[in-house]
Amino acid sequence: MEVSSPNYQKMRWIKRVITLVLGIIIWHLPIPWDLSPNVWHLFTIFITAIIGVLIDALSIFTASVLAMVAVVLFRVLTPEKAFSGFSESFILLILAAFLVAKGVIKSGLGRRIAFLLIRRFGKSTLNLGYCIVATDTLLGPAIPSNTARSGILYPIAHALSLDTGSLPTPESRNKTGSYLMMTAISGHTISSALWFTGMAANPVGAGIAAQFGVNMNFGNWVFVASVPCIIALIAIPMVLYKLFPPEIKHTPEAPEMARKALHEMGPMSKQERIMGITFFGMILLWAFSPLLNINLAIVAFLGLSILILSNVYTLEDIRQGGGDALETYVWFAILYMMSTSLNEMGFMKTLGAQIADQISGFNWVTVYILLTVLYVVIHYLFVSQTAQLLALYAVFLQVAVNAEVPAALMAFMLSFATNYFAVMTPQASSSNVLFAGSGFLPSENIYKQGAIITVLNTAIFLLATPWIMWASSV
Repeated sequence: MEVSSPNYQKMRWIKRVITLVLGIIIWHLPIPWDLSPNVWHLFTIFITAIIGVLIDALSIFTASVLAMVAVVLFRVLTPEKAFSGFSESFILLILAAFLVAKGVIKSGLGRRIAFLLIRRFGKSTLNLGYCIVATDTLLGPAIPSNTARSGILYPIAHALSLDTGSLPTPESRNKTGSYLMMTAISGHTISSALWFTGMAANPVGAGIAAQFGVNMNFGNWVFVASVPCIIALIAIPMVLYKLFPPEIKHTPEAPEMARKALHEMGPMSKQERIMGITFFGMILLWAFSPLLNINLAIVAFLGLSILILSNVYTLEDIRQGGGDALETYVWFAILYMMSTSLNEMGFMKTLGAQIADQISGFNWVTVYILLTVLYVVIHYLFVSQTAQLLALYAVFLQVAVNAEVPAALMAFMLSFATNYFAVMTPQASSSNVLFAGSGFLPSENIYKQGAIITVLNTAIFLLATPWIMWASSV
């Protein structure tokens, strides 16, 4: 159904009324667990906003803005507290890094990296799958939006599919297209988990984990994530290739296609060189920020300043294309503020205690596995990775801590899971949208193959528990 169609808009208003009615009902329910009225009302506004997003009654931006208005108008929180999320350093990091990502895309550096890999390694469909995954992984630390990275990867995967004889039709898509598209969205989940700045919600999880005494930064994140992510990045293209083999196995024309594309692009431009040096410098500063005592957001703003001063990314570009960055900044700040306020007011601890009562008697290893699997499976109900993280991350982490699960272990595992479960359904992540609508990848393929890849990812990360536990304590 088209977003602009009258039927869609009518259905959306019906959903909005349903959301409002549910919110009013929850507001007036008997307050459980000896919570204060303010805590219950804050929870009501928060969960109503999440429900509105889940059933597509409201965009996450609109839902969060309305929620902030409600908490102030109903005097649930003070205006100062309601606006406090906008001053959080890691949320400012997201804003700046989003804008830097535009420079990577505009300069053409992302496409050049992909074509260089394909020219060198792209003689088989399996190798093309690895090239797509490698490109995404290399771009991960500089582009904190997995949706933005999908905008780089999709046209490359689409061109490769067409140039290797695959068309978006039932008769032709299985030649190479379905495999390349599925490999792209599957590898995307792991490249996002590998880097602290690989997905916009990662720093948000780190901000919540800090309240439990867990330190997550660019350097220790990539160290902890390295072993399970490298294993998964190697396994995913091969598993898909074996279980759902493409009809065409050899693609001798792909390197030639990449060579032509590189020829059309010409020599590396001054903008690309500046972008590459800035990109590398930002990664180095992020990696050594604990030793140098440099704020991560300041590094991102420094990189943005260099790009603006060198005209790689102009003020006009910001005016024309900075809307999604600002939108993300606003709703992240609001929902993070509400989530942390619930935690500070004792709601998460109380809810965690209630869940803990249901799993009391289990040892911490069993609780850790149960919570990880439950957190992954629940994503079938969510259309936003970040919405799930904001709604459940602190609750699950509190339950784990109550059950004596090491806080750092559970915090990192929940953060990784927020990334690697994004392939399980077409709507599990906004980064899937382009690929799901390509014609090469029917929804049933994503559900079937996505379930298998999600099970594979979960198994890899759970088996890597000894490493995660040790690395997160170093």
